[in-house]
Amino acid sequence: MTDPAPFEMPAYVLDRVMKKRGRLRVFDGFEPTKSALVVIDMQAFYVTDVPPAVAIIPNINRLARAFRAAGGHVAWVKMTAGEGGRSLWPLYHERFFTPANAVRHRDNLTVGAPGHELHPELEPMPEDIMAEKSRFSAFIPGKSDLPEKLAARDITNVAITGMLTNFCCETSARDAMMLDYNVVMVSDANAARYDEDHNIGFSTVFQSFGDVLTVEETIGLLDAGKNG
Repeated sequence: MTDPAPFEMPAYVLDRVMKKRGRLRVFDGFEPTKSALVVIDMQAFYVTDVPPAVAIIPNINRLARAFRAAGGHVAWVKMTAGEGGRSLWPLYHERFFTPANAVRHRDNLTVGAPGHELHPELEPMPEDIMAEKSRFSAFIPGKSDLPEKLAARDITNVAITGMLTNFCCETSARDAMMLDYNVVMVSDANAARYDEDHNIGFSTVFQSFGDVLTVEETIGLLDAGKNG
């Protein structure tokens, strides 16, 4: 298993951010008990054929242990695209897939299918939050049960990890910020099929939706929130 490729924010984005808000980091610390690591779509159907997604598994596991040890929370979010042979997102399946690929996506992401399960190398624990969504974003009420489960634990800070960086993870980060969560994307715990896709997801979020930090920096954010 190779390490995730390092991400470097483009200079023009750094310049734009400094002109806009006068500082690079949005957040100085996350109070751990109000914080959750949100792991998106790290399911067997998705992860197995995407080497960068396999590569981030150790970092996600490390972050999960760090969040729990600090008194924080871990939320595992699964995409559920089908139920009883019917699509839970007809527009997507009818317009954005061939018929055969739509059936493959729908049926592999149905509860009970092997592809719907988390990748076996991940380390969920009984106390963790288990959530499902039927859209790209994990923060659409009525299409994901994550927001209500976070609210039940009084969580206001989220660190987004998983795949794909520029689809479900970026979309979730945007929506979370617009629902007034404090948001971080973890650069070496998100994955996309191509570097270009991976990088554009981060540069967009960093400009107006949240911080983009490494695993080490995210753990430091918890430490700062605990000691602050």
